[in-house]
Amino acid sequence: MEWTLLLNSTFEPLKVVTWKKAIVMVTLEKVEVIEEYDRMIRGVRFSLRLPAVIRLNRFIKRNSPIVKFSRQNLYVRDRGKCQYCGTPFEHKELTYDHVLPRSRGGQTEWTNVVTCCTACNLKKGGRTPEEAGMLLIRKPRAPIW
Repeated sequence: MEWTLLLNSTFEPLKVVTWKKAIVMVTLEKVEVIEEYDRMIRGVRFSLRLPAVIRLNRFIKRNSPIVKFSRQNLYVRDRGKCQYCGTPFEHKELTYDHVLPRSRGGQTEWTNVVTCCTACNLKKGGRTPEEAGMLLIRKPRAPIW
C-alpha cells in the first residue's frame, strides 16, 4: 500500500494518509501535489499518478499535543529537583506532592502536583505550602513539548 505525506500550506508535515484519501483531496482541489509515485491510477474519465507528497491549499491550525501526566513526565518537567528545596535527586528518590492536598479536594493533575524530596514532603504533610511556611520554586503547570 502506498502512503502519502500531507503537508500544511506552510510545508509543515501534518500526517500520513492513505493514497485513496489523497486522491479524494486532489480531485476536490483541496491540495496541491508536490511529488508523485511512478504508479498510475486509472478511472473511466481520468488517469493520474499516485501522490507521494501533497500540500494543503489552506492553513490548518494544529492543536498543541497534550502531555500525559506520569511520574516520568513530572520528573522531566521539574528537571529532577525538589520544588521546595531545589535539591536535585534521581528519579526513584523523588516523591510527588499535591500542592493542594488530596484530603482537601486537590486533584492529581499538572497544575497541582510537583516533584518533592521525602524530607520536604514530610515537613509539608497535609497542609498547603503557605500553611507549612514553604515556598514553591516554580508554580506547577502543564508542560508543552
